[in-house]
Amino acid sequence: MKSLTIALLATLACQSLASVAVFTPAVLAPVASGDIGVAATAIGIFSAIIYLLASLSAPIGGTFVSRYGAVRVSQFAMVLTGAGLALCTLAHPAAVIAGAVLIGMGYGPITPASSVLLIERTPDRLRNLIMSIRQTGVPVGGALAGAVVPWLVISVGWRGAVLAMSGLILLLVVALQAIRADYDQARVMTAARRPPLASMYRMVMNHEELRRVSLASFTYSGVQMCFASYLVVFLAENIGFSVIDAGVALSAAMIAGIAGRLLWGLAADWCGNARAILALLGGVMTVCALLMALVTQAWPFGAVLLVCAVYGASVIGWNGVYIAEIARVAPEGNVAIATGASLAVTYLGAVVSPFLFWLIVSQTGSYAAAFGLAALATLAAAVTLMRKPPGLPAATG
Repeated sequence: MKSLTIALLATLACQSLASVAVFTPAVLAPVASGDIGVAATAIGIFSAIIYLLASLSAPIGGTFVSRYGAVRVSQFAMVLTGAGLALCTLAHPAAVIAGAVLIGMGYGPITPASSVLLIERTPDRLRNLIMSIRQTGVPVGGALAGAVVPWLVISVGWRGAVLAMSGLILLLVVALQAIRADYDQARVMTAARRPPLASMYRMVMNHEELRRVSLASFTYSGVQMCFASYLVVFLAENIGFSVIDAGVALSAAMIAGIAGRLLWGLAADWCGNARAILALLGGVMTVCALLMALVTQAWPFGAVLLVCAVYGASVIGWNGVYIAEIARVAPEGNVAIATGASLAVTYLGAVVSPFLFWLIVSQTGSYAAAFGLAALATLAAAVTLMRKPPGLPAATG
């Protein structure tokens, strides 16, 4: 249990600080955009670059785990994210793009490496809960960036804030060295060729269970990114909320997402059916998206806050159960590769869906239409998850 606890703390720290690297530029966009010479809304391009590169680096990073060890791969990944964040302080569009590329290259391998560290030490009865605890690092990183970075801007300016966050990430790299010898003992130092990306994607798409879960995660991650990216703008511009009140709604959603990741992990372990929990969450996302489409200025603040919290608990809370299910159904010995390849599909959803959401809003002027499409997408994913794969027993997880 001590070995599992240390691995969980290490992987949680990696995910949290990698997420800090992703969220910090978004927090700083209104302040830093003038110095960089671009509009603050260009942060959407920055985020898209990160997830596009993550979709490529996740499967590649997964293949390095057996060769170098999960801790070493995590260290490499954190160096890339910290360096990419620091590069943004040059305040030139080209440097910022390069920074996004490095952050994305580092962000992708974090989860495959973490999955290997945890799966090797986690009892089956706790698999969903442990993975869900680890996945709380994403909203924890967002909350950390939102709470700390603005105060650092006041104290040391936006460049100082970026360098402070980058320095924190690099400190973790040093700290991980203390456990590397013990936790990377099982690595296989071989010169075997890395399988091509196409073969890794085929492994996922040709495996019935991996394909179903991965395609659902494509949809869920896309809707999650739309929700996180557009909630404040939607509430401020369409519903008449102040920026502060809209921020409170987003915070409520993030906090509910942290609680949701733990709750859904417990639920999946208790009922022994992770896919059923993922399908249930898709249904909750569907209802919440439809409610968001119906929100008007006449709605009480408390009612809007409640919808945002429930939506956050589902649309931000599903990831840990998904990662645990991928690890469960992955071919034996290929947890890191299967996780990386599946995440590539997941991250593509985070690239494509926000663009489609923006396109619908810009062309129709209606957030209701965009939320309505999100509802249809999550409903379709939930139905697909509940179908029994031909030739396989009912899902257990």
